[in-house]
Amino acid sequence: MRKLALFAALAMSGAAMPAQAQVVVDMSLITCQQYQSFLKSDPDKALLVASWMAGYFSASKNLSTIDLRYTKRNTEKVTKYCSSHRDETLMSAIQKNAR
Repeated sequence: MRKLALFAALAMSGAAMPAQAQVVVDMSLITCQQYQSFLKSDPDKALLVASWMAGYFSASKNLSTIDLRYTKRNTEKVTKYCSSHRDETLMSAIQKNAR
């Protein structure tokens, strides 16, 4: 009976732990329109995407540093470009506008 009670207690404690979903986002599929919607509806997500853009661009140029002046400039330029090219992918917008 004690073993059954111990097992039940362990099972209940395991059931009470929150499940953590692993989410994978394919950044190559994000469109300018989606990025624009993040800017309006979810500023934290937009900031995450902008940070990813900075890292992506630096890596594509084989740079091991991120210059915050260029990060700000590139983010503004890509954001402006995306407003008139809503169906284009964000990666394409970065490649055409970032330096």
